[in-house]
Amino acid sequence: MPSTDVTIASAVGLHARPAGLFVKAAAATGVPVTIAKQGGAPVDARSLLGVMALGAGHGDTVTLTAEGEGADAALAELADLLGRDLDAA
Repeated sequence: MPSTDVTIASAVGLHARPAGLFVKAAAATGVPVTIAKQGGAPVDARSLLGVMALGAGHGDTVTLTAEGEGADAALAELADLLGRDLDAA
């Protein structure tokens, strides 16, 4: 099962708008994806409440894990998304 570590670039972390954009993108991949803050339990990346409950802030590292056909592409897409400031206009 492929996984990757990503540093959160959004200034407000995974809260409100950035979390919503991430969850929407995770759901669109069509593969099961989880996200976990270092030292924490993984949550379904398609769950807005789960993602926001992580409390992942700017500069925190999270681990994305996916399985199934297209898992590597899904991880690359989601890692790229988290690596950008999603609050930037």
